[in-house]
Amino acid sequence: MPRYSYMGRPLKARPEELEDHSEKLHKALATAGMGSRREMEQLIADGRVSLNGQVAKVADRVKPGDLVKVNGKVIRLGWKKQVPRVLIYHKQEGEIVSRDDPEGRPSVFDHLPAVRSGRWISIGRLDFNTEGLLIFTTDGELANQLTHPRYEVEREYAVRLIGALDAAQMNSLLTGVELDDGIAKVDKIVPAGGEGVNQWYHLIIKEGRNREVRRLMEHLGLTVSRLIRVRFGPVAMPSRLKRGMKEELPEEEVEALLRWCGMVKSAADQRKSDASEDMKRPEVRQPDSKRPEIAGKVGHPYRRRLNNKGERQ
Repeated sequence: MPRYSYMGRPLKARPEELEDHSEKLHKALATAGMGSRREMEQLIADGRVSLNGQVAKVADRVKPGDLVKVNGKVIRLGWKKQVPRVLIYHKQEGEIVSRDDPEGRPSVFDHLPAVRSGRWISIGRLDFNTEGLLIFTTDGELANQLTHPRYEVEREYAVRLIGALDAAQMNSLLTGVELDDGIAKVDKIVPAGGEGVNQWYHLIIKEGRNREVRRLMEHLGLTVSRLIRVRFGPVAMPSRLKRGMKEELPEEEVEALLRWCGMVKSAADQRKSDASEDMKRPEVRQPDSKRPEIAGKVGHPYRRRLNNKGERQ
């Protein structure tokens, strides 16, 4: 709670109140674009992060003014709320979604623009033979909101099969299929035409398991000849974005994405929140000629002389 002087001016926060402005260290590092929260927790657990000269612990909190280093390099944490960068990319077949590959295969990160501070974080992955929409951001919290299983964000794919699905197979996909890592299912599937043995379908899943669509079809004895991700959550791949092309979202679209994730309040909600804060804030007492004068010398000397002159008259 902020403190105010009798003249209504805000006072500096007490040192103990700075804890109210603190944030979990791994979350702050993720927000700064250093990686996902899980990766930051592991980085801290490995002893590669220091806080004010001491080896940091996973449970540590950081506040403005603290010195944070990762692998000996000072990290500047952005405490001012800034709109993160978000970029969409049409991945081609034959690219990996990783920065390191022992086989030296082409990486999607080779095509991304440089980031002054932090790094690009991939929102979800696509396997080597799958093409389509990839989203990158500089904000680890946004990446977590879109990829964590508990949020069940939809992924829509266009899949071409060698052969057609019958009614029983489509029903089994909707009810659930037992895979090696548990039951998997699609939330929606519709035929999308085709020629001969090549049949297209559009399907929606809410998980990001490795090769999930391909494994579902293999379980039914069908082969996927082409797989394209066309939508991730509220972000659809525009037709103008051809293979290998990238496009950075404008600030208003990024803000809309943040609102969709619940990370930014709408204007109406913000007004309600501000009004609620105003109700909690101590009333600032305005000067009143009828109010008894406060004992002692108050205000600017020139103002005091004018007040005293008026009293003598």
